[in-house]
Amino acid sequence: MDFDQADAINQAIRLLSLRHRARATALLAPLGLYPGQEALLLELARTGPVIQAQLSGALGCEPPSVTLMAGKLETAGFVRRSPAPDDRRATVVALTETGKDVVDRLTQVWCELAEETVAGLPAETVDGLPGLLRALADNVDAKARHAAPRRRDG
Repeated sequence: MDFDQADAINQAIRLLSLRHRARATALLAPLGLYPGQEALLLELARTGPVIQAQLSGALGCEPPSVTLMAGKLETAGFVRRSPAPDDRRATVVALTETGKDVVDRLTQVWCELAEETVAGLPAETVDGLPGLLRALADNVDAKARHAAPRRRDG
């Protein structure tokens, strides 16, 4: 691949990412949410109560990030954290009634964002997008897993 093609691909992905996050920020703000928090709430809506460490794997986040996010969502009243019954070192995270209510509104916002993002694309392109985007993410993940850590001497 030559530089012009590589630059066009990388710039398009970067712009989509920036603009999608900015639009998500604007749509989530009225719900009292910040980008990233919606993923945790939607995961809990899908799975029910779950151990916090499992959330980090499901969300692709580091455990400290999930701990911080869950703490903020707990302060906002959207989730409840409690010790796991079979392992007091583990923390179970569950939606509260307020959290369930915000998830109902969040699903509408999430649909709106997706519809805005794919507006004007043919249905067959939209149908194929999740698989294509997952394949791109998997490609990046595979390369990152196989890359040797680089040392910086100096």
